[in-house]
Amino acid sequence: MNLNHHNDHSNSLSGPYQNSHLVIEGGSNNATAVLSHEGNHHNDFESNVDIPVSRSTKIFAMCAALNSCNLGFDIGVNTSAGQLLQDADSLALSTAQLEIFNGSLNLFAAFGALTASAISDRFGRRRGFIVAAIGFIFGVLIMTFAQSYAFLMFGRVFVGLGVGFGLAIDPIYIAEISPAKHRGRLVTWSEIALNVGILIGFSSGLIFNNIQPDSAWRLMFGMGTIMPMTMIALVVWVMPESPRWLVKEGREVEAEQILSLVYPEGYNTSTVVNEIKDGITREEAAEQSIGWGVILSPSPAYKRMLFVGLGAAIAQQLVGIDAVQYFMMYIIERTGIESRTTQSLILILLGLLKLAVIFIAVLTLNDASTGMAIACFMIAITFVMEDGTFLGIIALALYLSFFSLGMGPGAWLIPAEVFSTTIRAKAMSMATFLNRITATVVTSTFLTVAESFTWAGYFSILGIICLLVLLFFFLYLPETKGRSLEEMSLYFAELTGDNAILEAEKKVYAGIGRPAPPSTRTSGTLA
Repeated sequence: MNLNHHNDHSNSLSGPYQNSHLVIEGGSNNATAVLSHEGNHHNDFESNVDIPVSRSTKIFAMCAALNSCNLGFDIGVNTSAGQLLQDADSLALSTAQLEIFNGSLNLFAAFGALTASAISDRFGRRRGFIVAAIGFIFGVLIMTFAQSYAFLMFGRVFVGLGVGFGLAIDPIYIAEISPAKHRGRLVTWSEIALNVGILIGFSSGLIFNNIQPDSAWRLMFGMGTIMPMTMIALVVWVMPESPRWLVKEGREVEAEQILSLVYPEGYNTSTVVNEIKDGITREEAAEQSIGWGVILSPSPAYKRMLFVGLGAAIAQQLVGIDAVQYFMMYIIERTGIESRTTQSLILILLGLLKLAVIFIAVLTLNDASTGMAIACFMIAITFVMEDGTFLGIIALALYLSFFSLGMGPGAWLIPAEVFSTTIRAKAMSMATFLNRITATVVTSTFLTVAESFTWAGYFSILGIICLLVLLFFFLYLPETKGRSLEEMSLYFAELTGDNAILEAEKKVYAGIGRPAPPSTRTSGTLA
């Protein structure tokens, strides 16, 4: 089943990128940022003029993407540090304490992401980056010098809030600083940066391999202050404010100055400013016309739409990706590899593979649930073999690769393309929150469940879940390729016999004094 349904005329997600993401493969919801902010209707999106990506745009996008390295580093460093935290000569964390420590980041990040929009809308994107970086640094320092589990968790709160806050802002900034034609591709840089962060975190285990456990994990955590400090310097000296935020604040002259760096010399940036103002008006009309009641007590059409979109976001974490990444050292050890040096080298190789696959995922996106299921069953088999080391490592590599090719970006592309324009911002926020809560539960119970059901049993369950996810997509995922967002609304209206969704869209367009698109005014069978 092909998930490569994106349609450039229906949204600005011109590449297979989520979130996210908050998303995130793991948590950054980049689709929310791209699709909930103006830009996908800019004249440059459908014009025949080839608008290149300027050097300034690349620099700004690269700086913002660096922020995603923080979450990646946290995943990678805790993969290596988890066993050290349980060492008798260190904090000697119990299994339950380590699970909660790792899993709680997702919970705190979810709440951090919820506050990001309000703060960055009020004070600007640049200050938002600084708030996120300071929160991360403060949390990392507390964890680095923690002498008890309580202080370790206290620091974890600030790290999680900083990660969630930052991941919600960086795709927004990239989306708002980029020409619409290139926005989807540039937002994927956050995903690449996240995997670079994971790789750096994996490498920290090898760098401090010969140091005593209690000192090693502290130094590893301490490395986490480097990237956010670099981020602050870039915000102060390199990155300009978002043109969209400046327009919203009435500072249109400044916005045009920045847009002149983004667009080619001589380009009419006043047109872009007008499009931004139009988009802001449209968003405000949707906010006033459609409240949370539509989502909390949905009509049949909205209910089906939410079932598909929210289901995809939850399914991404049900397949166990965050838990597997956080506890990968335990999995490698149980395949028969006991040397810390060898374990760290394997982690680095897996990180390099995952990073390489991300570049492939930018070009093609397909459902890979079947491949993930096979990989999980292969991992399960290794735990009942006398010598399953080689098979186990190959299976882990396949699992990570198939996730990056399918469920990782696909879980955010799906809701981005099925949610109606009337509920997209709210629905994507809910999708991100449920995704992070699911990640929290799965990660916080990983070791306990694996030890209760045996490791072979646990990965067999994950394999079955992957197959159920495949069945879910097969039964409920509509074909979105070639359909505009308005046509998707019509699809769900016809499927459920409910025209409430079409009436809601008319209400939004009426709020900005425009006629609704033809697809929301008439009913017919979609090809």
